[in-house]
Amino acid sequence: MDEEAGPFVRPYALIRGRTRSSGENLDLIAMVTATGEPPVAGLGPEQEAILRAASTPISVADVAVELDLPVGVVRVLLGDLRDNGLVSVSSPSSAGPRPNERILKEVINGLRAL
Repeated sequence: MDEEAGPFVRPYALIRGRTRSSGENLDLIAMVTATGEPPVAGLGPEQEAILRAASTPISVADVAVELDLPVGVVRVLLGDLRDNGLVSVSSPSSAGPRPNERILKEVINGLRAL
């Protein structure tokens, strides 16, 4: 307990010591969108903050920055929300085609030339 900051909860306590959520692992650039409106009964403050942040599409990495939590913790919280149907996650592969290797090499060569 810190007088100025209030009670402090360790990140692993938020996710009850789990290191993975059920289902597939979420990519850092996967886009998360809330499908439910906060507040939803039975959610913790971190999960409600995720739903508010994801009211418009936001990446997993940006959610972690927004909540100031480690990405691993955010992935578990997002997995729980996804399992309960409160968020939808679109993987980067479904976001569109990836650039081909030739273009990426040209970009790298161009940056090296600078």
